Amino acid sequence: MWPRVDPARRHEIAVRWAQDLLAILAIRVRHEGRPPPHARHGAMIASNHVSWADIFAIASVRHTRFIAKSEIRDWPLAGWLAEQSGTIFIRRARRHDTARINAQVHDALAQGDCVGLFPEGTTTQGDRLLKFHSSLFEPAVANGARVYPVAVRYEHPDGTPLRAVAYVDDLSFAQSLGLVVRTRETIVRVAFAHPIDTDGLTRQQVAAQAHERVASLLGLPPPRTPPARGGDHPGAPP
Repeated sequence: MWPRVDPARRHEIAVRWAQDLLAILAIRVRHEGRPPPHARHGAMIASNHVSWADIFAIASVRHTRFIAKSEIRDWPLAGWLAEQSGTIFIRRARRHDTARINAQVHDALAQGDCVGLFPEGTTTQGDRLLKFHSSLFEPAVANGARVYPVAVRYEHPDGTPLRAVAYVDDLSFAQSLGLVVRTRETIVRVAFAHPIDTDGLTRQQVAAQAHERVASLLGLPPPRTPPARGGDHPGAPP
């Protein structure tokens, strides 16, 4: 990707692309908290998942290489932007693809990249939080990388919840994009929690802490279910 462009400039361009795409879609981003700093050591972002637009909302604040399903490559414009931004694509049909992805994430973190994942493995309307699968947290634990829990919430300008952006049920990308375009104005709030220091923690403990902090940012009750076990298969953004 852009072999003649230095990393800092590449990150700036990717952030600008995300901002421009959201502006075209009349989506305004309001972010709270501190995103991962640009440093020699990588960081991981773990977010709830509502829409395909989550990737660009977060990436408009901090350049992030997301783990996403391989089908996104075929989406008009959004797929191209995702690929050019360094997205790590997972083949969800292959249950054992996790090992390959973890190796790529491990290398990305070691190089100082910020890697993003949606540990619920699917989308919701944003009014609940599913359990977090722990498998893809392993590279952060192995690298000693900090994990930044992030909450994404979509609203009307008056602050009421906006459901039209949710990419759920059997919506195709084209149908979802149509709903977004027909929404006159969308506010997306991207809130960063205090990071989790992974030193001395297992991936299951990191997943549980991330889940608790995202739930708190969303104003949801503490989780009642235990975190996903290490053998659970992680999902990727639909």
